Amino acid sequence: MLVIRVFGTGCPKCDQAYENVKKAVEELNIEAEIIKVSDINEIAEWVFFTPGIAFDDLLVFEGETPSVEEIKEELLEYLKEKEG
Repeated sequence: MLVIRVFGTGCPKCDQAYENVKKAVEELNIEAEIIKVSDINEIAEWVFFTPGIAFDDLLVFEGETPSVEEIKEELLEYLKEKEG
């Protein structure tokens, strides 16, 4: 199963990124585990700037709050590459 991590310390931009990920997964009707990572040590292992979003072990967004459409676009591309 796809694991999506959303890295953030609880700021409004990070919360928005998490909500946008949830909505993108819903709209695409895909099965994914969405993990909200707020532990500063774990965040530091992945990103320098929050919010950050990773699909499995691939960091896709860092330091920005992507729109639902941007997340969907990246998700579809990632899943296509993963299958191929």
